[in-house]
This record gives sequence, structure tokens and C-alpha cells, in this order.
Amino acid sequence: MARKYELPSFLKGVLTQSAYDKWLHRKAVAHVRRDRKRGNVSATNESYKIAIHKAVIGSEGLDFYTGEQLDWHLLSQYDNKESKADGRQYKARFTLLPTADHVNDGLGPADFQICAWRTNDAKNDLLLDEFIALCERVVDYQRKGQTSEEEG
Repeated sequence: MARKYELPSFLKGVLTQSAYDKWLHRKAVAHVRRDRKRGNVSATNESYKIAIHKAVIGSEGLDFYTGEQLDWHLLSQYDNKESKADGRQYKARFTLLPTADHVNDGLGPADFQICAWRTNDAKNDLLLDEFIALCERVVDYQRKGQTSEEEG
């Protein structure tokens, strides 16, 4: 009999079913808690687990926004105490940590994409089109700056 949230095939040999179940549960609970505070009274742990699991399967292990291979070994490895002690150096080791990112504002039905912690942090609360526009502005500005330096 198949499990409800069976470990995706690309994670076999990387994570145990138990580790995946714990991560999925923690992510769902955290997002539900946050979204309820924002006013989403329909948010449930079960609907969020379903949506996050669906996003994990759909990701095939890659960051939705950048296409980078995520480091699934990092799940549940982050330590707040070590992070506070080592700062940037510690956090840099977790740039490709898989995270669940809301597709919308979290006020409607559960809908997620999987991306790297670094990507999710940069995207913050932006919608996809807003995030892409921001990225384009950064690239355009930086290219103009480099062109000016080369001409000067």
C-alpha cells in the first residue's frame, strides 16, 4: 500500500521517509500558523501538506525559479545557535536548502513552489511577476554599470 506522502523517487537514498515526513509536517505547520495570523482562516495542516508534497514532486529536486539542483541533504540541519555564532559564513552553507514558497499571498488555497532558501529570501513576499521584474532591473542596472566602466 502506498503512503500518502511517499518519499519522491529523486529523494530515495538522500532522505529517509521518516525525515521527509517530519520536514513536511514542520513546513505545513509553520506556514499554516503564519497564514492564519495573516487572516487565512481556511488554512489547514492537511491541505498544506498536500500542496507542499505536490510541489516537492513537481520540483524534481530543482529550484523552481533558478533551475538549480537543491541540496536535500540540508533538510533539518540548520541550527539557529550556530547561525548566530557564525553569521554569514554559516548561512552561506545553506543557500541551496530546499524551502516551500507561497505562489500567492497565502490568503487563498494552499499553493507552493520549492526553491532554495537564498531564492526564497530574495523573493520574499513578491509575486512571480514582481520578482522577475526586480531581477530584470538588477541585471539591467548592473550591465549598464559594467558597460559604463568599460567605456570609461
